[in-house]
Amino acid sequence: MERKKVSAGEPHLNKEIGVYIVECADGSLYPGWTNDMDARLIAHNEGLGAKYTRSRRPVRLVYWQPCESKSAALKREREIKDMNRAEKLSLIEKMGELV
Repeated sequence: MERKKVSAGEPHLNKEIGVYIVECADGSLYPGWTNDMDARLIAHNEGLGAKYTRSRRPVRLVYWQPCESKSAALKREREIKDMNRAEKLSLIEKMGELV
C-alpha cells in the first residue's frame, strides 16, 4: 500500500482510513487510527483527542499509512503501539525515503 509523506503542521489527508503517529510537544510518539486525519489532528491539538496527548500538546503529524479497512487500521495500530521508540522512529524515517 502506498504511503504518503506528510508536511508537519499541514494536514491534507482528507477522509481516508489509516494509521498515524503524532509527535507530542515532549517528544513522545503517539500512534492511532482514524477515518479523518484532518479532524483527528485538530481534536488532538484542542485537547479532545486521546487522554495521552491532552497534556502533551501541541502534536504534529509525523507518519501516515492508509489502510483498506477499519479492521486493517486497528491491526496496524496495534503493531505500531507494540513497537519500541527506535522502531517507530525507523518506521517514520522509512516513510520519508518512500517519497
